Amino acid sequence: MLAGSLTSLLTLAGHSVVFQACAIIVGTFILEDAATVAAAMQVDDGKIPLWIALGALYAGIVLGDVGLYGLGRLSAQVPWIARRVLPHRHDSLREWIGSRIFKVVLVSRFVPGLRLPTYTTCGFVRANFKKFFAAAVVATGCWTSLLFTVSLRIGHVLLDHLPAWRWAGAAGFIIFLIAAGRIAGATVKVDRS
Repeated sequence: MLAGSLTSLLTLAGHSVVFQACAIIVGTFILEDAATVAAAMQVDDGKIPLWIALGALYAGIVLGDVGLYGLGRLSAQVPWIARRVLPHRHDSLREWIGSRIFKVVLVSRFVPGLRLPTYTTCGFVRANFKKFFAAAVVATGCWTSLLFTVSLRIGHVLLDHLPAWRWAGAAGFIIFLIAAGRIAGATVKVDRS
């Protein structure tokens, strides 16, 4: 599980701020929510300073978001993909996203399953990158701070009441987050059909 792998990486990183931050950033590219939970547990254990954990989480997640935008931009350069979207649709989609980019990015950050198609579409239609980046930073700050705080509190409760089962509880919380995301994503897909 990612939490165990990230914990192992963080242990190997020792007290090196650079290695700890890199381990968290790499973890966000694999599974953001699990990296957030694992980082919160490490902060609660006193193994990582709060500012390193949050800074690395924000950096890794925003870098991932920018990467998705970049993939969309790159895909627009592939002729057989670019031909799939009619020019008038491309322009109207760009205009629609451009006038709502903050709302679109914020909603997609909080609704499971929407980030990949939304962020790549933003890149594909060449939505204003500065606005996209600003929206991604704000959305990441809100979502990650919320999840980190909840994870920190749950980790603290588990440490106080079930210290031997703390990591099992964290794994259960991660599984819950993944399952809830899949269920919410499936619900959104069903409602859109």
